Amino acid sequence: MTNYNCAECITMQELDVLYETALLISNHQELEQSLEKSLEVLKKSLHLENCVIYTLEEERLSIFASVNFNKQQKFMAEYRLGEGATGLAAKSKEPIVIENVHNDMLFLNKSGHRNRETISYVAVPMMIENEVVGVVGANLTKYTEMGLEETIRILTIASTLYAQAISSHILVKKERERLEELKQYYKMEWDAKVHNFGDIIGDSPKMKQVFQVIERIAQSNVTILVRGETGTGKELVAAAIHKRSKRSDEPFVKLNCAAISDTLIESELFGHEKGAFTDAKEMRKGRFELADGGTLFLDEIGDVSASAQVKLLRVLQEREFERVGGAKTVKVNVRLVAATNRDLEQMVKDGEFREDLYYRLNVIPIDLPPLRERGKDIKQLVNFFLERSMKNHKKRVLITDEAMDKLMLYPWPGNVRELENTIERIVLMGDEAGISASDMQLLLPALKNEKLLDVCQSIPFENKTLEELEREAIENALEHCAGSSNEAAKMLGITVRQIRYKLEKYGI
Repeated sequence: MTNYNCAECITMQELDVLYETALLISNHQELEQSLEKSLEVLKKSLHLENCVIYTLEEERLSIFASVNFNKQQKFMAEYRLGEGATGLAAKSKEPIVIENVHNDMLFLNKSGHRNRETISYVAVPMMIENEVVGVVGANLTKYTEMGLEETIRILTIASTLYAQAISSHILVKKERERLEELKQYYKMEWDAKVHNFGDIIGDSPKMKQVFQVIERIAQSNVTILVRGETGTGKELVAAAIHKRSKRSDEPFVKLNCAAISDTLIESELFGHEKGAFTDAKEMRKGRFELADGGTLFLDEIGDVSASAQVKLLRVLQEREFERVGGAKTVKVNVRLVAATNRDLEQMVKDGEFREDLYYRLNVIPIDLPPLRERGKDIKQLVNFFLERSMKNHKKRVLITDEAMDKLMLYPWPGNVRELENTIERIVLMGDEAGISASDMQLLLPALKNEKLLDVCQSIPFENKTLEELEREAIENALEHCAGSSNEAAKMLGITVRQIRYKLEKYGI
């Protein structure tokens, strides 16, 4: 190696290199290209060869920017943490010097760049707040004008600039990916959305109680369990909680657990790694990661599989999980709002739902009343959906007082969702001159069903709870339909799934 006696000249060269490096990093938008140009400066100005910048991810060092490395060499020159001089520099957080690359086993020469002119190798860790983000490496040859100490010094200073640039680049990249994922997620949610009417409508006493609970607990991070029949607006309650919370500017992510098969529910919740299963062609984040910093709403929580219940419990306790097929622990900050129309207490007794998970979920319960118990809220909702539907279909329809009475007296087994669909049908099929009570009989098939009317009229209402009335209505409907649950469901205006759940609930 040539001795260079002009120490002052060396110092000036170093300063020029560092100044040019700083300019390249700060002015260039494409970080990889700007770093490669800065490595070219090291090569030309200081006669360092095979300059390379590695980034550390999941205990593996891979090339981020380099000089004189082809695609195959970049692929081959990867190091595990602690492997070779490069891996050891990352693990020890100290510069590693190989004075003679020809007789030191620590120099692995994975890239195949060693030749007769190569003398030494220096690997310097890139640090951010005592955390390693990568390694800078360079070969000294017989043409290099600096000694090992000067090389370590300038690479150490340069590594600080590289580390800051790469760290900022990674943060920006992750934020862009997160925003893109959220953009795609919200687009899917918007495309698939059935209804969305903002905040909850109604001022009945029971709904006022719900509003009071929401206002009290919205600002906290406590887990909430929303309970109520299908179609009562559990998702709207979750959205109202998120909107009024400290997380309102962060994501509000939803998942209907009943709509996902048992084999896919864990992937939807926690994500999966590439190759985790047959169709896993790339890494995919789950709903917990998408909701990081915000609120995750899990509807139909009672339908979650036993294995997913175990992972859910861990997330609620530790705020961490692993993706399907992965070993890396992912930490999240998520506020969970769960919802169900099932009897979780009975499921716990029957061994179908974990007791410890139930208590973790049921910190703050919110019970939503069915629409039939909300009195004049029905009229408010009718007017709201009517106005919106007329606007959408560009058609004016008037509901007379007599027709409104029919809507008010109807039991609404499908709750708000059924009401919304009914108003849509009224606007599409109704006469612009006005909807009368007789018209309403035609537009509401359940109201013109004599069997259903007989069922309703045969139930004495005095001194009976809602559950007793519901049970009697189902029993009478089954009797009229010769025991057919499918026909009874049609008569009552509910789904087959709903009636099966209620048959199980009441032991009919």
